[in-house]
Amino acid sequence: MIRRLLDKPGSVDLTRFQATVAEAARLESEVRARPELLPPAEAAVGTAEFCAVVREAAVRTLGQRPYDVQLVGTLALLHGHVAEMATGEGKTLSGALAAAGFALRGRRVHVISVNDYLARRDAEWMAPLYQALGLTVGWIGQGSTPEERRAAYSRDVTYAAVSELGFDVLRDRLRTDPADLLVPAPEVALVDEADSVLVDEARVPLILAGAADPGRAAPEMAALVRRLSRGYHFEVDDEGRNVFLTAKGTDTVETALGISLYDHPGTVAEVNLALHAHALLTRDVDYIVRDGRVHLINPSRGRVALLQRWPDGLHAAVEAKERLAPSETGEILDSITIQGLLTRYPEICGMTGTAVAVGDQLREFYKREVAVIPPNRPCVRVDEPDRIFAAADDKVAAVVEEIAAQHATGRPVLVGTLDVAESERLDLRLRARGLAPVVLNAKNDAEEASIIARAGARGAITVSTQMAGRGTDIRLGGAAEEDGDDAEEAVRRLGGLYVIGTGRHDSSRLDDQLRGRAGRQGDPGGSVFFVSGEDVLLTAYAPDASLPDADADGVVRNPQAASTVGHAQRVAEGANLEIHRNTWRYTRLLERQRDELLERRDRILHEDTGARALEDACPERYAELRESAGEAAVERAARQIVLFHLDRCWTEHLAHMADVREGIHLRALGRLNPLDEFNREAVPAYRHLLDEIGRRSKETFESVDVTGDLAGQGLARPTATWTYLVQENPFGSEWDRVLSRVAAALKGGRRRR
Repeated sequence: MIRRLLDKPGSVDLTRFQATVAEAARLESEVRARPELLPPAEAAVGTAEFCAVVREAAVRTLGQRPYDVQLVGTLALLHGHVAEMATGEGKTLSGALAAAGFALRGRRVHVISVNDYLARRDAEWMAPLYQALGLTVGWIGQGSTPEERRAAYSRDVTYAAVSELGFDVLRDRLRTDPADLLVPAPEVALVDEADSVLVDEARVPLILAGAADPGRAAPEMAALVRRLSRGYHFEVDDEGRNVFLTAKGTDTVETALGISLYDHPGTVAEVNLALHAHALLTRDVDYIVRDGRVHLINPSRGRVALLQRWPDGLHAAVEAKERLAPSETGEILDSITIQGLLTRYPEICGMTGTAVAVGDQLREFYKREVAVIPPNRPCVRVDEPDRIFAAADDKVAAVVEEIAAQHATGRPVLVGTLDVAESERLDLRLRARGLAPVVLNAKNDAEEASIIARAGARGAITVSTQMAGRGTDIRLGGAAEEDGDDAEEAVRRLGGLYVIGTGRHDSSRLDDQLRGRAGRQGDPGGSVFFVSGEDVLLTAYAPDASLPDADADGVVRNPQAASTVGHAQRVAEGANLEIHRNTWRYTRLLERQRDELLERRDRILHEDTGARALEDACPERYAELRESAGEAAVERAARQIVLFHLDRCWTEHLAHMADVREGIHLRALGRLNPLDEFNREAVPAYRHLLDEIGRRSKETFESVDVTGDLAGQGLARPTATWTYLVQENPFGSEWDRVLSRVAAALKGGRRRR
């Protein structure tokens, strides 16, 4: 009530939903007696009758009776909220019932997942339920063919990974024949792991590129910086986000290259990229190398980030560092951020275990409210206070001792590490103690479902890098049928699953998601986090704060230590929020321009708008061609001409605005607002784009042979396109780094004074 009075996130009133579900319970016996279930009518969706029917449909087709709280979650989704439901509370079924409700209203539903595995699993798992309600369901994955995608999009409900949906939208934006379009008009987006998709990955651009060429990064630069020493040739700032040559380092580089370095700006950029790749990006932490390629690691989920790249030549620099062949790169034909992709939908709802923490962002960026759904059974998990150490070595030793002690009792232990390298180091330490952990990280994430499913077995030790979005419940006693109820009860008596975090994440939501693996559906369980003053969270986000003195055993018991850790985490969350806001500010105007241009493109694609524009611009030429080639041929050629130049001009506009943004921060030195300056550049550039489309189209139409091969007359499109995601440059743009160094120098000067 207090939260509601203060208008805080998570204060959606559930009273009306609970009353509807209570009424549905009174209808349950009558609905159960029906020999055949008829799908609810459109007008009934969201009523007690609807809840009773879909509950019975789930019982008959899936063998699962939705709990009252699951139906409350369904109603919250149908009203456009983001439902916060704890791990193990049945979000998948609640989401399917809500998707069915939207579909029964005649709306096309896209259930958006974080990866292919969950999209396929959930679609196949829920298919009998949809069929019982007279609905069709399909799914899309990375390996889906165009025919399979077309079939899936034709279904009432389509499950898809967010990246695959985005790539299909981008491909459709370059179609030149309406018959080739795949993605239907957006209507309802139901987002699984909503905080991850809508917030953590919102700023990730999805890219469609063409004219692919090998990437470029000089191997000799990687070899050169490999010989440089930190503290002598180069320095790294306190936040670990910037690296720069010392005077000695500059001399060494200039001698090796035989040039005056700062007389060659391009070479300076190459050296800086090589130095960033060498000093600031760590193998098995920021990326892994697999099958001869660099694969980024998703920082919020610990998995390989499929198809993701770093921008600004940084990816090629890492490949050169690892002595790998450069991967292809190409001209960006179009792009869309995940936030821009999802805000296309008139209706958005979602579900996750941790929504309240990002409730303000869901309001700010999506106008969504959070509905906190109570658990079916009270959570009895015991969350212990953090165990804080001064030194990282002491922390790791204590983690190993705690795992060994819990394992000795037979209690299953799930350990959450912050990166791949840490999981592998811990694995070695545990094996040296005679223990046999199972490791789940980005290197073996294909096996994750089976690994997680066994993590609750007696005596199991599972070491995992991140647990967000894993999508598989951990059942006490293990998941295999032969484990049986006796095994589950034995683990219950031991206290249930024990979760150990080897460090705090830079988001409290990730901590909560790890904790939430224990204590599902009223199970016993426990959790504890181990933290040290040398952890990246503290050194990067609270570098000026110092922990109180440790006791003789290395443990910091002063209550102020927990406050320092909490402060560092809040600073990290604030920094990530500001990055999100800043990215959205810079992309919002481009998104609006793209939307306006797409409306124009759709009219050209589906109507004779292109032909009429060229007829007005070139009446004599149009009449001549109509007489010689016929109206249909001229209209067809006009469509192709205008679409080609529209797409080409947009590609050039994107490249121009990327160049503008790269250097726009320099204007802050002149006391100008970089965002205002960016928008001031973008508006006239867009007007020029519109004029240029008309000018080029007219020029081509005047000279082209409309009955010939247009591609051979200068209208050739890329022979192939490819897609990828750009992960935000972890170090900012070049000018971000320059300004950071200036600020650091000024800060240092003030301190000296």
